[in-house]
Amino acid sequence: MAEETSKKVAAATNPRGIPVAPFVDKVEDYVTSRAEVEATLKKFQEMISKYQFMETNKQRAAVGHRDKIPDIQKTLDMVQFLKTRKPGSAPIETTFELNDTLFAKANIPPTDEVYLWLGANVMLSYPIDEAEELLTTRLATAKLNLSNCEEDLDFLREQITTMEVATARVYNWDVTMKRKEKGDHEALESGGKDGSSNG
Repeated sequence: MAEETSKKVAAATNPRGIPVAPFVDKVEDYVTSRAEVEATLKKFQEMISKYQFMETNKQRAAVGHRDKIPDIQKTLDMVQFLKTRKPGSAPIETTFELNDTLFAKANIPPTDEVYLWLGANVMLSYPIDEAEELLTTRLATAKLNLSNCEEDLDFLREQITTMEVATARVYNWDVTMKRKEKGDHEALESGGKDGSSNG
């Protein structure tokens, strides 16, 4: 019975495949004797560790997406500005960044192509329309990925809380059972003493 319940719960996932934590409503569904408590608590702690590991990875991914989005937006804005320039208009004088501390001046004539950094030291030439389409797609993808990361982070926090509550319930059940066994044992001992004094 306990295995069937845990299999049903373990099969449920969020849209990106993160498993749903089992909610322990009745401890007896997971633990039938005190001998199983330690193994169950260890299993729950492993699940908490896995959720925390996933949470850390999602936080890193979200930071990466938050860093990329403004850069992509800035590049897209520039491509859209260059697209509005008519052939034959005067060149624009601008300053552009070569690296964090080095800037250079340039005259930019009206153009129908741009060069985009793709990463890993790769730069490609694109017609302006293709560059705008590529950057629009990349921006939408980055925003969607950030949204998914934030949704997953909320989901993971809920699962961690659920597992911590489950751990506390199993632990409290174990403490209750210890007290009950101790009370039963003391009752037997006191009953045995009373019985021997009467006999």
